[in-house]
Amino acid sequence: MPKIYLATLILLDLALLAPTVSAQVGGSASAPAVAAANHPAWAYPWAPSFVVPTPDDVPQRVPDSAATFSWAQARDLFFAPSWHPQDHPAMPQVVARGRKPDVRACGSCHRAEGTGGPENSSLAGLPAAYFVQQMADFKSGARKFSGPNRSAVVLMNTAAKAMTDEEVQAAAAYFASLKPKRIVKVVESENVPKTYVARLFFVKSPQGGSEPLGRRIVEMPDDVEQFELRDPRSMFTAYVPPGSVARGEALAKTGGQGTTVPCATCHGANLKGLGPIPGIAGRSPSYVTRQLFDLKNGARAGPGSAAMLPTVANLSEDDMIDLAAYVASLPP
Repeated sequence: MPKIYLATLILLDLALLAPTVSAQVGGSASAPAVAAANHPAWAYPWAPSFVVPTPDDVPQRVPDSAATFSWAQARDLFFAPSWHPQDHPAMPQVVARGRKPDVRACGSCHRAEGTGGPENSSLAGLPAAYFVQQMADFKSGARKFSGPNRSAVVLMNTAAKAMTDEEVQAAAAYFASLKPKRIVKVVESENVPKTYVARLFFVKSPQGGSEPLGRRIVEMPDDVEQFELRDPRSMFTAYVPPGSVARGEALAKTGGQGTTVPCATCHGANLKGLGPIPGIAGRSPSYVTRQLFDLKNGARAGPGSAAMLPTVANLSEDDMIDLAAYVASLPP
């Protein structure tokens, strides 16, 4: 079995948080924005009791990098490993190191190049104004999350509330300067490798075998250790239902006879963004599904959310899957 360290990093790191925040992760403090029973569980994977080996200080390597970092460094949320420094400008302090005790390094979870992973979001290329507004929404409580209080949710809210305006502006300018990368391969299939949830995301079972996909998306890293070491070049495979990409394309381009609104209306002809509106092409389908669900169920209620209401109001879960599959299949 792979040495899955970072998947429980957030749990171990919660010991540094205030007791009230730590309690939220266990579900005993505040409730999620939307009842957990309503959310598509496959889009919000969460295994809080998942256990991993103790990280060590042995230097590790990833493909095409001369750098070395240990598992202990990879699990440090106040440190963002720069595996490929030639691929990005110098990171500002808030991205590279954060600020103790509550502001984790943005690059630790979202990676030095803003690529993120299925458990969070890609930040590379986001318009700076959009980034700033989202952080303000997190801070005010206008942007919440559906489903369980996953550790990523707790830490994001904690960091957003503690960040200064200067830190937000520095992070926004940095991530806006980065070019999005294509890191997700979309595969239509009726069956998928058997999986388990490594705290926040799906991982292929070491015992092998397959299982029916059904009406869901299963997105997982191709190389678990490379992803856990926070290499921005990590690749992912997203298994989606047969025909979902074509159905999603029809919805995205035509609106499906009133089901939704053509995505290009706001996100641009190639869905790569338009002015302050972010690009959605090539994004993690797990993330896209969560955002559509959160918008429809009122978890996201910031100033920009009202424009999305006609888009999500009539979407079924199947529609969300199809749209997410199509969007993820596009070059960013």
